[in-house]
Amino acid sequence: MGTMRSFLMTMLLGVFSVAFADNGNYKDMEPLKLTVPEMKAELGTITDERHDVRALSLEAPNAKMDFDFFKSKTNPDTKAYKFMDDMTFVGVPLFVAGIIAKSEKNAFKQQTKHSLLTKFKTGIDDYTQFFGPAAVVGLKLGGYEGRSDWPRLLASAGMGYGIMALLVNTIKHTAKEMRPDGSSANSWPSGHTATAFVGATLLHKEYGLTRSPWWSVAGYGVATATGVMRVLNNRHWISDVLSGAGIGILSGELGYALCDLLFKGKGLLRNDIIGAPNVIDHPSFFSISMGIGLGSRDLDFEMKEYGWADNLNLKFQASTVVGAEGAYFFNPYIGVGGRLRVKSSPIKGWNKITDFAWEDVNALYDAVNQLDEEDLNDIEASIDDIDFVIESDHLTEFAVDLGAYFNFPLSNRFALGSKLLIGRSIMQELSLNARLSGKEFKEGDKPYQPTGNDYDIEWDYFTVDGNNTMKFGTGISLTYAYKKNFSWKVFLDYDITRKTYTMNYNYGGIPYAMFPSYFKDMTEAEYAEYFTASKSIKKTMHSFVLGASFSVNF
Repeated sequence: MGTMRSFLMTMLLGVFSVAFADNGNYKDMEPLKLTVPEMKAELGTITDERHDVRALSLEAPNAKMDFDFFKSKTNPDTKAYKFMDDMTFVGVPLFVAGIIAKSEKNAFKQQTKHSLLTKFKTGIDDYTQFFGPAAVVGLKLGGYEGRSDWPRLLASAGMGYGIMALLVNTIKHTAKEMRPDGSSANSWPSGHTATAFVGATLLHKEYGLTRSPWWSVAGYGVATATGVMRVLNNRHWISDVLSGAGIGILSGELGYALCDLLFKGKGLLRNDIIGAPNVIDHPSFFSISMGIGLGSRDLDFEMKEYGWADNLNLKFQASTVVGAEGAYFFNPYIGVGGRLRVKSSPIKGWNKITDFAWEDVNALYDAVNQLDEEDLNDIEASIDDIDFVIESDHLTEFAVDLGAYFNFPLSNRFALGSKLLIGRSIMQELSLNARLSGKEFKEGDKPYQPTGNDYDIEWDYFTVDGNNTMKFGTGISLTYAYKKNFSWKVFLDYDITRKTYTMNYNYGGIPYAMFPSYFKDMTEAEYAEYFTASKSIKKTMHSFVLGASFSVNF
């Protein structure tokens, strides 16, 4: 999981760095200079222009620390928001996507004698869920003026978190979905992810819309990383994370919308950055995306040469896809850019794989020693415990792509997009370990009598991996600009790559533990011939990813 950990840390560092970097479009703008107009009649006409300069500036001249938690303040140049100004309802399709993706956990729950115990472990997600509110409070205490004064900010945040807590806990206690690690029946939806996305929406509303869009990227980027870590930590299914993200965004937006009705124009310090949404003049973008991967979803390994009656056909469910993407456009139509993407494909079931172990062991013993029913019963009785430990239940691909991007404006708010990419595909293996404990057998008049000696072993039972290769991709997208510098995008991407997939299967730990005296003189080559199978196949994989992304245009 070293590659996964490195990827996550790189993403987090990248998100934090862009959050504190000046946007190139804003660097040259001067700080606010208050001037007294010559004619009083002009005071009302320059309000929007003056606010526009303040909104686009990342400077905070004469900023003073703000500890007036209970004092209401309203700047004269701000306008009240309407209820629908704060609602995008993007959380609804995310929540529904989580419901659709719940089929992933059903495949796992059908299994017996299987444990999901991934090697990846981090506690970072316990802290990153609070990144949004921590950033907002820190900026405001430092005197960096956002959208709301303290009373209105605290009310908006309190309502958002309150709605989220009510929805998450009600659904958790109603659905009673088991976590993947089996620790408790409150998996769906993810509370950590919902908390993170409420905070990201808080940062988006207070500073992303009023100061710089990069604050929004930071908030939603860290929230997305929090959700991914919840899956990697074996605490949640991807369906839990998708629904949690949807609840978080919807709750945060509702909190602000309700405060718009409650406070009206009171307590507002800044409005959104002025300017109509325009994907014609600003097609360059940076986006964070999440989607579902379809396409080639099976691997068929020919196993008859090893004496198996059937081939080993592995089938995978729809993939979970998370990525970051950006492009710079030279004009409204053509640009260059790149994409980082993680695609994780869960296997549909493990029964067929683990069942082969007992079938092959029994067949081997029967061929060598002509076991009768009593012998088989003795073997089964000698086993104290057997557990197949799934250390990686997904075949995961990390991809980096570069290439040309195309934009076809339909209006100021809508545009079609496309791209041609070439990149590198890196695989993380699927892994299943076996644990076995019981009592050894000895040879004698009746070969299979327990000796009384205990054994407790663990070994690599089954792995599937793919080599690193080049890949090619394209895709189409529809962009909707809902605010200046902000847009939502739906996309359908297509990627193709040809890989060599290698399967390694080793059931030898079972007889080796039970019959140490019988197999102690076996050479490594003999052991491999009897107990292991390794098979490689070449296959062209076609992948379609249907998803949505949050984009910042600049």
